Amino acid sequence: MRMKHKITTSLWFDNDVEAAANFYVSTFPDSRIVVVSRCGEAGPGPVGSVLAVRFELMGVELVGINGGPHFKLSEAASLMIDCETQDEIDHYWDALIAGGGSHSQCGWLKDRFGLSWQVTSSRLPGLIADPDPARAARAMRAMMAMTKIDLAELDRAQAG
Repeated sequence: MRMKHKITTSLWFDNDVEAAANFYVSTFPDSRIVVVSRCGEAGPGPVGSVLAVRFELMGVELVGINGGPHFKLSEAASLMIDCETQDEIDHYWDALIAGGGSHSQCGWLKDRFGLSWQVTSSRLPGLIADPDPARAARAMRAMMAMTKIDLAELDRAQAG
């Protein structure tokens, strides 16, 4: 029996939640739209327009709502993708930045819908927290200079 989570991330979109949810489920394997809720006679939008979408990304449940222009997504909250390989980093980075996304630094980007993502590696904490302070500092300096995470470059920097 699948246990229902008591906490679900809710994302506020202006008016494009259905397009965003469809994009996300097409980007991540084992993902799906769970339910699309539409406005009825009581509103708040036109009858039949999309109000909310409940979707799963690789087993993580999220809800997106068409809340209007009152609030904006920001970098203050992001979704983090823990990648195993450089190929996986490249895949998610390229997919999420496509169509109007923008990059930041240290593996952070904002997709075309305004949602912030961290495309990172499970190896990163070990690189920047190396017991040798000099090795850790070299890895940290290299990471701070990156937009997309480059594992080979981080390994080279850490090694000196």
